[in-house]
Amino acid sequence: MGPAGGAARSGRFFGVYLLYCLNPRHRGRVYVGFTVNPARRVQQHNGGRKKGGAWRTSGRGPWEMVLIVHGFPSAVAALRFEWAWQHPQASRRLTHVGRRLRGEATFAFHLRVLAHMLRAPPWARLPLTLRWLRVDFRQDLCPPPPPHMPLAFGPPPPRAPALRSQAGPSDDTGCELELDVDARCTLCARALQVRRVRAV
Repeated sequence: MGPAGGAARSGRFFGVYLLYCLNPRHRGRVYVGFTVNPARRVQQHNGGRKKGGAWRTSGRGPWEMVLIVHGFPSAVAALRFEWAWQHPQASRRLTHVGRRLRGEATFAFHLRVLAHMLRAPPWARLPLTLRWLRVDFRQDLCPPPPPHMPLAFGPPPPRAPALRSQAGPSDDTGCELELDVDARCTLCARALQVRRVRAV
């Protein structure tokens, strides 16, 4: 998939977040969304629709971004995750989760759906990170995330500058190997070596 299709590129951040409403009149409401810049996105939600926030969050703030799932290989993968988290009853992958239970808080329901999503294909194979931005909201997920998905705390790491490619040593076929940081493994997120035919 090319860059126009939302392919992963070095230094790109694709995250799906959970907002929690701190307004006493709307306390307990949550919102699931997609972002490439978490700090800017929460400011947009708190600024209302005129500042780029969603209509469902407009006028109901302040909102706090309490957790974010990141490490998606593309924007398309993150948007599919966001849609399934927002509509678990309509997702073929989450038919086993069931509807929100009577007396179950909305926040707890969204965490329950997330726990099952992280264990369901195709998301269970992705190198995702579950990051709690507010530690005071942290709860253990049941079932827990797969072992290869780390649990992190605090703001996401700053984005690395995009590197193009780095020339590597030649192999025994006479082709120079390049480390192409635009092509990444979907399991471990490491750069893949790509053979380029060049006279050595």
